[in-house]
Amino acid sequence: MKAIRFHQHGGPEVLRYEDAPDPVAQPGEAVVRVKACALNHLDLWERRGIERVAIPFPHISGSDVSGEVVDGPPADVGRRVMLQPGLSCGRCPACLDGRDNFCRRYDVLGYRSDGGYAQLVKVPVENLIPIPERIGFREAAAFPLTFLTAWHMLVARAALKPGDEVLVLAAGSGVGQAAIQIARLHGARVFATAGSERKLELARELGAAAAIDHHRTDMVEEVKKLTDRRGVDVVVEHVGQQTWDRSLRCLAAGGRLVTCGATTGPAAGIDLRWLFGRQLSILGSYMGAKGELLEAARWFFDGKLRPVLDETFPLARAADAQRRLEESQHFGKIILEVSSVVGPSFGA
Repeated sequence: MKAIRFHQHGGPEVLRYEDAPDPVAQPGEAVVRVKACALNHLDLWERRGIERVAIPFPHISGSDVSGEVVDGPPADVGRRVMLQPGLSCGRCPACLDGRDNFCRRYDVLGYRSDGGYAQLVKVPVENLIPIPERIGFREAAAFPLTFLTAWHMLVARAALKPGDEVLVLAAGSGVGQAAIQIARLHGARVFATAGSERKLELARELGAAAAIDHHRTDMVEEVKKLTDRRGVDVVVEHVGQQTWDRSLRCLAAGGRLVTCGATTGPAAGIDLRWLFGRQLSILGSYMGAKGELLEAARWFFDGKLRPVLDETFPLARAADAQRRLEESQHFGKIILEVSSVVGPSFGA
């Protein structure tokens, strides 16, 4: 098969479009012919190198995948699917309790395993999620990781309630556009930040009651104006070091900040007097359980949630796609479209 692999850490130039061995399904596994793979910031961190994490070389990234099953249990072969990106043991107490993202062996597809920047990918059969015929492969690839992450942040961790006011940072990101929709779906009033007029307008189109230019506007003061000086109930934070202090100052008394990322750096501080005096909650969030993805997917299949697509690139241009993600030019998900021509094991 053809795949995008890197043999060392570095810039986009280390990505190679080359031949790679076809994956072989073992019992309990399936091989999927990849139709589309959406990019995530995790792909960039893998390529650059992550402190104290050994990425296996040569490596194939890609956590968000859709395609057709070409090998595995006969009942699954031929199915159109998207893939649950979380990998877990399925046997530990956390997995058996439906909290597979707390599994001690939890991994993300394409992180320390080979992912979807390829014509074929191998996954446990439990990670196959059938998709209706009306759902396109690009849309299906754009859904799993970001909508699962945002769902877990807002529903499971922040315990979102109807009438809550929510601030979503970086509306143009995958998590940002998903969080706006999920918060609106649950009856919240949403404010969003973005860095260009185009992204601000798109955030409003997704349902944000107000969109704040975080380059030109004092985010904290604008939030105070929008909430009659009260602040918001929930902040969806995934930018990290650059916005951390301002995100905290946007919270109302008793507010919850939920964070899933540190794109601009991991160092963050807090005045403990502010924390306990205003009775704030700081909540960490990582991925989400498979059951949560299935719950969110119902709304996707019914047309109530829709992943926003940015630009589509052929697999061979993965380096260009990653450059677009690095430069924050996008709104929504950047997609790699994969040719269906594969090796002789699975036909054309």
